[in-house]
Amino acid sequence: MNRYPLWKYAILVVALLVGLVYTLPNFFGEAPAVQVSSGKATLKLDSSIAARVEQILAQAGLKADLVQFDGNSAKARFADVETQGKAKDALNKALNADPNNPDYIVALNLLSQTPRWLSAMRLLGVEPKPMYLGLDLRGGVHFLMQVDMKAALTKKAEAYTGDIRTLLRDKNIRHTGITRDGNNVEVRFRDRETLAAAQALLADQLPDLQWTASGDGSDLRLAGVLTPEAARRVQETAVKQNITTLHNRVNELGVAEPVIQQQGLDRVVVQLPGVQDTAKAKDIIGRTATLEVRLVDDSTEAATAAAGSGPVPFGTERYVERGGAPLIVKRQVILTGENLTDAQAGFDSQTQEPAVHLTLDAKGSRIFRDITRENVGKRMAILLFEKGKGEVVTAPVIRSEIGGGRVQISGRMTTTEASDTALLLRAGSLAAPMEIIEERTIGPSLGADNIAKGFDSVLYGFIAIAVFMCLYYLLFGVFSTLALALNLLLLVAVLSMLQATLTLPGIAAIALVLGMAIDANVLINERVREELREGASPQAAIHTGYERAFATILDSNVTTLIAGLALLAFGSGPVRGFAIVHCLGILTSMFSAVMFSRGLVNLWYGRQKKLKAVSIGQVWKAQADVPAKA
Repeated sequence: MNRYPLWKYAILVVALLVGLVYTLPNFFGEAPAVQVSSGKATLKLDSSIAARVEQILAQAGLKADLVQFDGNSAKARFADVETQGKAKDALNKALNADPNNPDYIVALNLLSQTPRWLSAMRLLGVEPKPMYLGLDLRGGVHFLMQVDMKAALTKKAEAYTGDIRTLLRDKNIRHTGITRDGNNVEVRFRDRETLAAAQALLADQLPDLQWTASGDGSDLRLAGVLTPEAARRVQETAVKQNITTLHNRVNELGVAEPVIQQQGLDRVVVQLPGVQDTAKAKDIIGRTATLEVRLVDDSTEAATAAAGSGPVPFGTERYVERGGAPLIVKRQVILTGENLTDAQAGFDSQTQEPAVHLTLDAKGSRIFRDITRENVGKRMAILLFEKGKGEVVTAPVIRSEIGGGRVQISGRMTTTEASDTALLLRAGSLAAPMEIIEERTIGPSLGADNIAKGFDSVLYGFIAIAVFMCLYYLLFGVFSTLALALNLLLLVAVLSMLQATLTLPGIAAIALVLGMAIDANVLINERVREELREGASPQAAIHTGYERAFATILDSNVTTLIAGLALLAFGSGPVRGFAIVHCLGILTSMFSAVMFSRGLVNLWYGRQKKLKAVSIGQVWKAQADVPAKA
């Protein structure tokens, strides 16, 4: 009646083993480390950087416990903070010849101390790793950034200026000039018939602009202003695109579990756990560049200006190519990073030259088709703007008209340059400039103090529950305590396998899960007692108690899980972290409280054919004045 088949015990043993293996990495802690990552968007690191870091450290007489390359950065782990500081200075001096324009970012970080033998135990095909710790537990830097909404609207108006020029030219509608004043676009005409035709066309093709005609005689004007709804959409899109771009840039640097989320209408919160160097963290955030695609001015006047023998022609700007040669580029922006969906390095199918293959969205595809059709044989410049300064990454030649949303950029590029350009384009661009309005650093000592207090709260809560259960339910209380320990073990193991981020609210959720998980065992034990009071035999009482308590346990956990899922769906930040631990804890408690505790009971009592009593505390019989001990 109360016996488990061997396969059920095998499941319990596997669950226990998995829980131990994937929980252990969390007890080894983290050690001081130095992270070396790319200081420029076009500088892509490979595994050779790890060997270079080791060489530099050896020359400086410093020994690292571990040096590894994780795909985006090299990390060196040290035994103490003092060695970490010396290593940072040595690497900075050796890798960056110009401190004002660093090629590499050398930042303080933290690295797991999990032994290699433990990392090699992939029981479920997943490497055992510790949970990620949030900013409040691990320490790190926190930035509050504000998006320049005025610049976002100005940039949109500039884009509309180019669209208006293209539309009027396609329909052969003559105008005397297009100007932009802030967020307003103004088109001038000589007669009212042409103005009316242009107004009808632009109102149909550009509904986000509200058009108003003014002027008289030969000085007629058509002014376009963004509608309030369109302006709101532009601002919302700017924030969302900036968040996506920040994610791409930070991910390229290998920062573990960064938190980048919107706060309010125009602000973005950026948290980088483990990064202790505020200045270097600013460099990481400051690398968020804006990409623009423009045409190169190849006129005689432009060539004279590039040689330094004349002024820059009207409507153009002077920039410098990577090789140092000056280049005159037109002001009109053809495309920005928001029009690109993908960029991959490759080769020209005809000339076998290194090339970059781009994939554009629908709007970008249309614009690029028109521009390339009209400018075959001319050069197109890809500009990168970082910290207010523009640089021409590459200026390839347009071979032919390009349609269909797939673009190939080739000419004057090496294989490395093509790969770097593709990486840069994939990273995207900011829709609007951002500035840091608040910053703070949480030291690792404060994080360690939070971890110690959180661990103590869970430990003392567990001990208090264990003492109560053992005193009140005797041996069944011991079984319940062991089931609760397995529940805690499985919860931490699952969080580690999912590489979830643990925060202080998450620790609070673990403490809450302990109280909720033991409730299932209380229901089971009381149900067994009830069956004993009704006169059932011990074996029958155990069997019926577990069977009848399961429905109640399932109902209570399902209703609690619904509340947890609601927090998970609609919450954010700390609330979401709490909800994740809460929901996982409910699922693990169902397994441990019902299946594991019954397995222990079956193992202890199931083989006793003539069982006369069970150790479950005092059983008060109905309508009896004296308690009977079972």
